[in-house]
Amino acid sequence: MKEKCTAIVLAAGQGKRMGSKIQKQFLEIQGRPVLYYSLVCFEASPLIEEIVLVTGKDCIEYCQKEIVDKYNLKKVVKITAGGRERYDSVYAGLLACENSDYVFIHDGARPFIDAQILERAFGAAKECGACAVGMPSKDTVKIADENGYVADTPDRKTVWTIQTPQVFAYDVIRQAHEEIRRGTMQGITDDAMVVEQQGKYRVKMVEGSYKNMKITTPEDLLVAESFLKE
Repeated sequence: MKEKCTAIVLAAGQGKRMGSKIQKQFLEIQGRPVLYYSLVCFEASPLIEEIVLVTGKDCIEYCQKEIVDKYNLKKVVKITAGGRERYDSVYAGLLACENSDYVFIHDGARPFIDAQILERAFGAAKECGACAVGMPSKDTVKIADENGYVADTPDRKTVWTIQTPQVFAYDVIRQAHEEIRRGTMQGITDDAMVVEQQGKYRVKMVEGSYKNMKITTPEDLLVAESFLKE
């Protein structure tokens, strides 16, 4: 029996570093919103049965009319309001897809995922229960102390820059969220950390793509435009 996979796409960020009144996921690249591109990838994937879109409460109508309806995205079964923090939005998405076997949690500001990334991530999640997409760091990384001096230089071969989607067996990520929310969520910056801190499952790293960038600053939009022109 085929496992039911749901994509939870997060589009509730404010994008303060973009310096725009328009949220970064709704800015356009070649005439279409940033959010459109990842949704279309999930829509086309045979792995994905449903998509849950998590956005700001005041953006639900816009997303429905100007993205889901406009581009005929049939797999988007629910648009739900996110929370104050990213992990609150993820939890809202999890509550909206309780009948899933696996979930692909993805930042809507990352437009350049592809079918191969989804397949690699799903394979790892089926094997281990928890997977994070990323790429080996191209740069040497320094760990600084509280005074700004170098405290350590980790071996670059062990350093990855983390991307999304991050893929989990539904029960694994839901239970991890339930348990960690009873304590403190301080310092949680991605979904893998929720599972890591619970300590019951190891998170498998798989390669995404160096093109799988997150649109954060105006310069990122220029890079994204060049990728699409290719």
